[in-house]
Amino acid sequence: MNKSINVKDILEIQKVGIDALVRELGAVGAINFIQLYDRGSGDYTKERHTYFDGMSVDDIARVITGK
Repeated sequence: MNKSINVKDILEIQKVGIDALVRELGAVGAINFIQLYDRGSGDYTKERHTYFDGMSVDDIARVITGK
């Protein structure tokens, strides 16, 4: 599919690109594709413990959903 868009700025390019990746690859596939180009930085395991130690799964779900 070749779709032309009226791109106003870099944020619009990013949104359209992410939407296309998710539509074509699914959420997990899109994440895996993005990680091919940007591995990030830091220590995920250490950071996870910093943020979530002492929290239950329900607590974490509330943080994520805002409920």
